[in-house]
Amino acid sequence: MKIIECPRDAMQGLHTFIPTGEKVTYLNQLLTVGFDTIDFGSFVSPKAIPQMKDTAQVVSQLELNDTNSKLLAIVANTRGAEEGGDFEEISYLGFPFSISETFQQRNTNKNIVEALNTLEEIQNICQKKNKTLVAYISMGFGNPYGDPYDLDIVAKFTEILVSLEISIISLSDTIGAAQPAAISELFGSLYKTYPDVEFGVHLHSTPQSATAKIAAAWEAGCKRFDGAIKGLGGCPMAADELTGNIATEALIGYFEKEKIELNLNKESFDQSIALASATFPAG
Repeated sequence: MKIIECPRDAMQGLHTFIPTGEKVTYLNQLLTVGFDTIDFGSFVSPKAIPQMKDTAQVVSQLELNDTNSKLLAIVANTRGAEEGGDFEEISYLGFPFSISETFQQRNTNKNIVEALNTLEEIQNICQKKNKTLVAYISMGFGNPYGDPYDLDIVAKFTEILVSLEISIISLSDTIGAAQPAAISELFGSLYKTYPDVEFGVHLHSTPQSATAKIAAAWEAGCKRFDGAIKGLGGCPMAADELTGNIATEALIGYFEKEKIELNLNKESFDQSIALASATFPAG
């Protein structure tokens, strides 16, 4: 079982810039909890995502000697991958590949064909720089734009990603549209077809529907879950109203009830929740 904590997603849509020192303090606190991975920042255009303009400065100040957590950074093009790949501290680079043409344009200023070409180039960079690429299938459960969507489309693009030797694929419910039945059906189908691929889920949700979505993914075989403390965040490129991330508290609460061992430091986690309230303007 892997929990990926996503402070980058929690921060990126905020209009108020969080000072670099406060980001570092918060991230260093998260590194003491025991999460498998921290999705901590992104190497993208500061014009597009001003909140992430200091990611390179943040990396050098993180306390990594006494943690088993790994770092993941999001990139949107080969330039970002080259920059992120130069940091020895970073284990994973993540690319948001969308099966919605509209969202791909909004999020990375590329069409789907261009994004696939970029993804292949980024995979080459990752292999050269000893990083692991995480491909996110954005709008993986539908989109608000009327772009074509069904399970066959997801399957088609998953096959392409696997052909690029991408071994970690995270299905993203970018706008909170996924229903539990759809989550169950999609994961069940993909695990049956690609048993050697590590499929994860990056869900956005209202608090009321979070547990049902977590349960659907878990019961279908998912063992990689993204979350953000307090359910903060959302993609600023997706829609006018942000739908927050699945709260990490909800993930932990569900798995504790299911008697799943997470090996987390609960005291550090409680301290992280308290610090989130002080760090985030909306907290």
